[in-house]
Amino acid sequence: MKLLLINGCVRGEESRTRQLMQAFLEGLSESPDPAPEYEQLDLAEMDLKPLVGEFFEERQRLLEEGNREHPRFRLAHQFAGADRIVVAAPFWDLSVPAIVKIYIENISLDGVTFGCNESGMYGMCRAKELLFLTTRGGFYENGPMEQGAAYFRALCLMFGIPEFRCIYAEGIDFHPELAHEIMAKALAEAREAGRTFCRTE
Repeated sequence: MKLLLINGCVRGEESRTRQLMQAFLEGLSESPDPAPEYEQLDLAEMDLKPLVGEFFEERQRLLEEGNREHPRFRLAHQFAGADRIVVAAPFWDLSVPAIVKIYIENISLDGVTFGCNESGMYGMCRAKELLFLTTRGGFYENGPMEQGAAYFRALCLMFGIPEFRCIYAEGIDFHPELAHEIMAKALAEAREAGRTFCRTE
């Protein structure tokens, strides 16, 4: 069992989304199931580049040559080979921070994370589930302005990941007097998710 945790929290320890991620990890450590092989990516500390200029041209050249084993595609292979995936990213500008989108841009690789044929696009990722952890200051659930969870739900379809789940705390800034209660509920959900996320049955 390979678990990939993608940390897209750009603030420090005060990040509320980071707190959800830590609660998940605490639950994971308490799980009665065998501990999974576990990798964490801290996107804010990585030298991720957007696909522009020479960086984009090199990618196109490698794809035309059929060279999908080049070191620059390591993250795509890592994502495609994970059995379970957790993404922690706050709700920013109706979606997620730019560093998260740059990461997705780099792993979206034809022939590794997805493929195309005469019938259209199909997913190539091994993961059975993607869990998205997020926090929102206002209320957006299921509304057209909430494009963070919606983005990852659509990516699961693209990558062939059959199950998508979102644990969130929202309305934290809208109702600051209820912030502790709202966060406590989401933290408990994240911790419980950690206890059960890597079960194989």
